[in-house]
Amino acid sequence: MNTLLYKAYSARIEFDDEDRLFVGHLAGIRDIVGFHGSSVDELEAAFHEAVDDYLAHCAKLGLPANKPYSGRLLLRVPPEVHAKASIAAKVAGLSLNQWAAKALDQATHA
Repeated sequence: MNTLLYKAYSARIEFDDEDRLFVGHLAGIRDIVGFHGSSVDELEAAFHEAVDDYLAHCAKLGLPANKPYSGRLLLRVPPEVHAKASIAAKVAGLSLNQWAAKALDQATHA
């Protein structure tokens, strides 16, 4: 599955072979926001327009726009993984939170 990113919002992209369109929906929020385009350029422009329209609509209504992610993440890992991560963080001179954030960032850019 392919994604787009704009103003911290991500979108899931699929191809509708019946209508011959790329179809996208904002991901990671409770509200439903969709868009489509017949080319990659059209899809990207529609995505940007959808995000901008969503933010403007929320502002007009005086409602907070859903944020894609809060930045808080709760993980449950085996105790031995927790111990290894804590040791690795100390060796790196980082808090466990800083170390984990760095490790997750590096893993998502691989």
